[in-house]
Amino acid sequence: SGPPEVPVTSDDTPEVLNKALSGLSSRWRNWWVRGILTMAMISFFFFIIYMGPIVLMMIVLCVQIKCFQEIIHIGYSVYHSYHLPWFRSLSWYFLLCVNYFFYGETVTDYFFSLVQREEPLRILSKYHRFISFALYLTGFCMFVLSLVKKHYRLQFYMFGWTHVTLLIVVHRAHFLRHLQRHHGLHVRILLRTHTPHQGGGWFCFLNIPCRPQLSPKKTWEGFIGGFFATVVFGILLSYVMAGYRYFVCPVEFNNDTNRFQVDCEPSELFQLTDYVLPAFLESFTGWTTVRLYPFQIHSVALSAFASIMGPFGGFFASGFKRAFKIKDFANTIPGHGGIMDRFDCQYLMATFVNVYIASFIRGPNPSKVIQQLLALRPDQQLYIFNSLKTLFLSVRNLSIHTC
Repeated sequence: SGPPEVPVTSDDTPEVLNKALSGLSSRWRNWWVRGILTMAMISFFFFIIYMGPIVLMMIVLCVQIKCFQEIIHIGYSVYHSYHLPWFRSLSWYFLLCVNYFFYGETVTDYFFSLVQREEPLRILSKYHRFISFALYLTGFCMFVLSLVKKHYRLQFYMFGWTHVTLLIVVHRAHFLRHLQRHHGLHVRILLRTHTPHQGGGWFCFLNIPCRPQLSPKKTWEGFIGGFFATVVFGILLSYVMAGYRYFVCPVEFNNDTNRFQVDCEPSELFQLTDYVLPAFLESFTGWTTVRLYPFQIHSVALSAFASIMGPFGGFFASGFKRAFKIKDFANTIPGHGGIMDRFDCQYLMATFVNVYIASFIRGPNPSKVIQQLLALRPDQQLYIFNSLKTLFLSVRNLSIHTC
């Protein structure tokens, strides 16, 4: 009988802005509201960076919860009209279960030494996945018990709604935390505005440009111009950020000081390297070599993906909103819509950046190997020590014999 009715979000612009801009036309008032709120979001973002990794992790959690709430609310508006039980309660329960699983993994990575020292934490860490599965299984059984005759189809539809929302929202947040943990504070650019070339560091390439061309007033000129602007801006900004350890060193927890620290010898990815230019570029520029950070080379690939494929996340969100005849997911940010409207392309970009790093950048992680060794029994550790000793002696003897 057509798409269900979803409550239309009302204008939530602060009264002080309405009074200050009362003399302007609705079009210019909207531009001013969007501009002022954009600057406020950018300022808040830099404040989050300054506050450190724990605050950032909490903000990612808050953003995840709000995005989940906005999508679930649309489904609940449909589901609630049939007066069926437990949909919203079970949705939030599944969110709790999935976050327990992912955050448990993250906490174990951050505070491995502390977890190993405390017996209750060590037990929770050892059986973490089993506990997570047991919690999910409880929710699954609750869903089965909530089934109502003559409404099975709708209930399974909403069950799928919840799980797809979890896939989009929670996995994206997990990827953001994973990048923050293993690849330094340079991954912290995660707010997006309506401009086509915001961002910096790794997450610079998660956020630009994502506005859907299904919407009116979007042009191919803007799409192509945004592509070149993104690539150039990414190369320049990555050059600046690669020179600061604060943006290139991973976040580590110091057990002696009980504080997070950002200090390392930058990897070869963030060390200037001479590259020989191809012949056609040499004739055009007159240079034979150029000195760049390897990270800048990767920034071209990430920027290109953000510009070409990132908007498809926006297309998806735009189509979703049109299907339910709504303009925005919510009215959380005046002039911008809901939080989900600001992060509609992050699902594709967060996934791509993790896949790209795993495929082309990340190598073996010595700290992870040491953590796994410390978790073994003493006899197992001794076995590995003797095996490595035998292996190294064999390699040494072979080298001597070859010489």
